[in-house]
Amino acid sequence: MASPQPTTLPIVAIAGATGHLGKHVASAFLTSNLRNRFSEIILLSRQNSHHTPQPPPTDLPSDSPKLTIRTYIEDSIPSITRALQGATILINTIGPSGHSFKEKLLHAIPHSSIQVYFPSEFGVNHYVHDFPHREWDAKKKHMALAEQLLLLPQGPKKVKICRVFCGLFLEDSIGPWFGFDTKRGRYECVGSSSSSSEVKVSFTSLGDVGRCVAALASLERDEVPEVVHVAGDSRSVKEIAEVMGEFGGGEIEVVEIGLEGYKREVLEGMKESWHPAPFLRFLMGGGKIMHTARDGGGLGDDLVAVMMDELGQHQCRCGGINHSWSVLFQKNFRIAFSLLA
Repeated sequence: MASPQPTTLPIVAIAGATGHLGKHVASAFLTSNLRNRFSEIILLSRQNSHHTPQPPPTDLPSDSPKLTIRTYIEDSIPSITRALQGATILINTIGPSGHSFKEKLLHAIPHSSIQVYFPSEFGVNHYVHDFPHREWDAKKKHMALAEQLLLLPQGPKKVKICRVFCGLFLEDSIGPWFGFDTKRGRYECVGSSSSSSEVKVSFTSLGDVGRCVAALASLERDEVPEVVHVAGDSRSVKEIAEVMGEFGGGEIEVVEIGLEGYKREVLEGMKESWHPAPFLRFLMGGGKIMHTARDGGGLGDDLVAVMMDELGQHQCRCGGINHSWSVLFQKNFRIAFSLLA
């Protein structure tokens, strides 16, 4: 039997909506093909912030949900609670510099009407890592507090928590910081075997992360999964070199670097670092950012599927991620190459 449809459309609050990812998430709720599934989008803005959202744009589709901007006092949990009033879904897209506020946000949720919470994950699944890192440890601490505050000791969950892992942001990934030096014609991959250049790495564009979050938020509360792995496409370093070469990168040499030595050097030399790139490089080579199905060695599963064709995009599997977004992937690589040329 199909789940009963809600009598009113959900109200979504977005924290960090002016940020690097947040603006794409907000845009997805206001302009994607799922916009008619929400009644109001609330952008949370810190009082006296230098990044206060601009007045609502006038070029939104006529059937976009109502757009509201609410301010809050950063150090006041009652103020944050008031800003959340009436919202049923909260999406936290606040970046690494906002961990203190994220904790206050959690303390406000139990006193609000929020039923579904998307914490600020939206990256690699750091819960499978075998080493400490300051940024990812802060996220683990946030999740532990979320479980303590938002989940009832007995009975059904009070607030549904959905963690979304999207791998690497495509727009931010093709550069020397990850070993992709297109200008020099040299790509480095960190791995433990001669086939490390063929290990898949999952990438998702910022816009597609936003659209996938909107798709997940449009589900009934009980249908929202607890963990989702997303990938716009999964490609190896060797395949990336071939794609970039086709779009004007010329011949690119792929060089392999020993995983154990590189990993040991990073872990010993960057213990106090918040910078993730060197850590992500050995995770890429170790298959820890491969959001393909588990039976193929990836991190995904087949518990849930969210169809992105509702958004006018290619099909997207959230959970058992084994996609074929080649056209979208190559388009973004062309953009990435133009920025690096």
